[in-house]
Amino acid sequence: MFCYIQMADEVWIIDKEKEVLKYFVLSTEQLLPMMLLTGLLLAGVKFVGGDIYKRFQWAAVVIGLISAVVMTVFKTTTNKVDTAMWNVRIYALNLAALILFVLISLIIRKQTKIRGILQSVMLSLMAVAMLLYFLPPFLENPHTILFAEQSVLSATFLYSIVGMCFGLILSFVAGLAVYKGNVRLSPKLGFAVMFIAILINMANELGDTLGVFLAKRVIKTNHTIFTIAVFTSNNKIMFTFAIVLACLAVPAVLFVKSRHVNEPYENNAEHRKIKAKWKNIKRWSFTAVVCAVFSFVTLTALRVYANQEIEISPVEDAKVTKDSVIVTFDQVSDGHLHRFGYTTDKGKTVRFIVIKKPNSSAYGIGLDACDICGETGYYEREGQVVCNLCNVVMNINTIGFKGGCNPIVIDYKIQDGNIIVPIAELVKHEDIFK
Repeated sequence: MFCYIQMADEVWIIDKEKEVLKYFVLSTEQLLPMMLLTGLLLAGVKFVGGDIYKRFQWAAVVIGLISAVVMTVFKTTTNKVDTAMWNVRIYALNLAALILFVLISLIIRKQTKIRGILQSVMLSLMAVAMLLYFLPPFLENPHTILFAEQSVLSATFLYSIVGMCFGLILSFVAGLAVYKGNVRLSPKLGFAVMFIAILINMANELGDTLGVFLAKRVIKTNHTIFTIAVFTSNNKIMFTFAIVLACLAVPAVLFVKSRHVNEPYENNAEHRKIKAKWKNIKRWSFTAVVCAVFSFVTLTALRVYANQEIEISPVEDAKVTKDSVIVTFDQVSDGHLHRFGYTTDKGKTVRFIVIKKPNSSAYGIGLDACDICGETGYYEREGQVVCNLCNVVMNINTIGFKGGCNPIVIDYKIQDGNIIVPIAELVKHEDIFK
């Protein structure tokens, strides 16, 4: 009996550690690019803003935070926010502000004060766009966790919040270190680092925008555009690493400069002040490097460990005719999750799930994949249907409807006690599956 209790405790501890790690990794993924880019942009505001730069910095942060909170509230309490289209609008704002910043820098030469104010406004708008683009998914995490756990006092909820806080701290310190370092560079070099990081992020957001346009049928399906959208969607971490590498140029340059300090001084007091300044610069540079190392470990080894997927149940047998996959009511009437599939000519098994809805004769039917998490699939846990990737619990009554992490909707018909799914409908979605 004693051994059994010890083993149970050990499993409980491991589960909670993984819960902390999972949300630590997720929060770092969500926040690190935002913090680094915002740090670079606010440093840029200081370069061009002159005596009033702090006003623009605070305005950007406050407006960005308030906007992100408002959007999160609307997203979690109403169905009036189309996240994908809002992200497209935010990307458009970001791109417009970047173009205007470049044009202002090139056209306005003599009126330095006006140029500085306009440049500060554009950089501040970009900082607001960064906060509005990246922050809402992080702020939605407690709502998502609470939806699954039903109580803020549950151990899982509390451990998840702890993981979120660790991710927030790591990302914030990294962004602050980059800001502190970038303002010590020359404006020319500081802007170069900022532009490289921003262009990397713009490429990432462009891929997302193309994916939205394809999904919304705003543009016609094109193989090249589809490839770009899929590559962007599947390589978010790569773009984050590229931004981190660009930001590492800041401490690298400062470390080199710190070894060749030739600032003039007239007395010992000025000399001590210069030494203290460079000691502080080296401290922040070291912090930036440490954060980069922690981020790399977090988004590689810890990410793999924390997101180990639960092995989903195998595909069950179903009758396959020339043009349909047929599932009988008898196979799925027990109220549990059932998984079926069809293997296409390309050798891909397109999976779909069926579950009888509680206290109803209706069935929830959809692909074993969603628009957000891809083909990772769903599994049943204590009578609930759970996304295998993000751990979101589905409302079984909404399976078969669009929205959130719900299974992708497919066409089917009910006839003579059978669920009939057209093979053409499954083949249409085969690119989702490996």
